Amino acid sequence: MTDSAKKNGPWYQDGLQFECSQCGDCCTGGPGYVWVNDAEIQALADYAGMTVPQFESIYVRQVGLRKSLKEYSTGDCVFLDTEKRSCTVYPARPRQCKTWPFWDSNIRTPEDWQATCDFCPGSGQGRLYSLEEIEDRASQIRI
Repeated sequence: MTDSAKKNGPWYQDGLQFECSQCGDCCTGGPGYVWVNDAEIQALADYAGMTVPQFESIYVRQVGLRKSLKEYSTGDCVFLDTEKRSCTVYPARPRQCKTWPFWDSNIRTPEDWQATCDFCPGSGQGRLYSLEEIEDRASQIRI
């Protein structure tokens, strides 16, 4: 963070708008990762009515030392209902999904935020999130 940003606050100090449009675009696209930790895997397994080993064998892949949800060959998340364009595990979704679009990579600069708005129709629309809410979400995961 620059000295100016420390003194005056980040460029988004007056807040940013976001309202999920339920388009499913953030759950689709090129290959990627939805990082999950043990607590998130447990919550997802409980929600699916499975044991952790059962859940992991079907829905989780090892990527180096980390774990990610699997995805279809199209890059779509394994939990995206492609017909309804909705998440089938929404109440138990991982924090990576809960904190979208307020990831550090999306809010680093106004240009990064604009790119996010160009990709996600809900970004830049709807409810105004305060600086504190944005920074809380951004601090939960680094992407």
